[in-house]
Amino acid sequence: MNKEINSPSGSRYKHLFFDLDHTLWDFEANSRQTLQELFDTLELEKRGVQDFGLFHKNYLVHNDKLWERYRNGYIKVDELRWKRMWLTLLDFKIADEPLARQMGIIFLDLLPTRKLLFPGTTETLDYLVQKNYQLHLITNGFEKTQHSKLQYSGLDGYFRHVITSEGSNSLKPHKEIFEYAFQKTGALPAESIMIGDTIEVDILGAVNAGIDQVHVNHLTREKVPVTENKYPTYTVFSLKELETIF
Repeated sequence: MNKEINSPSGSRYKHLFFDLDHTLWDFEANSRQTLQELFDTLELEKRGVQDFGLFHKNYLVHNDKLWERYRNGYIKVDELRWKRMWLTLLDFKIADEPLARQMGIIFLDLLPTRKLLFPGTTETLDYLVQKNYQLHLITNGFEKTQHSKLQYSGLDGYFRHVITSEGSNSLKPHKEIFEYAFQKTGALPAESIMIGDTIEVDILGAVNAGIDQVHVNHLTREKVPVTENKYPTYTVFSLKELETIF
């Protein structure tokens, strides 16, 4: 029996929509592991990349900027996949497009096989399943990649539906991906809630779709506004704290 939640709409949550990367699956740690393997296997140090730490830091900057351009429709996915490598190599004065494209391919082959999750992920999901909540994913990732992450990390059995940007032909924070999710799962907005780490993507997307939100803030111990004077419905600082809400 689901636990009654006194949300602003006075409804009971039945459908919990989770984000995957940076919320459950530790993207940064898994990405770093994968880049380290690329760095070693392709012997990037011999090619002029002397500092892996700086390489990783620069990659994160370029990746974030390109993902924002991709979400806003300025670039296609193929460009995102190799240009984040290309721009990072250029920081080290390495203008080698074939190498960047090779790195992009190998990175996407290796990354989904990583298994690092945030603390309390499986325990919390077990708890929610036992409470009879219906768990789903809404992710801006790619269909094959995200399903591989779920399979290798052991999370695939928890979610009834996995809605990806590729499958829905939309991206968070646009409301269309949420509308697609409602149609796919049979969920009503009043009985749904979004659980994610990124204010500008997960939380604002849920606001745009008219559903409640849980901001999972793994980084700081403070409540972050969605817009001026408006905060998420709930904020937690660890996944385990979700048990205090549901």
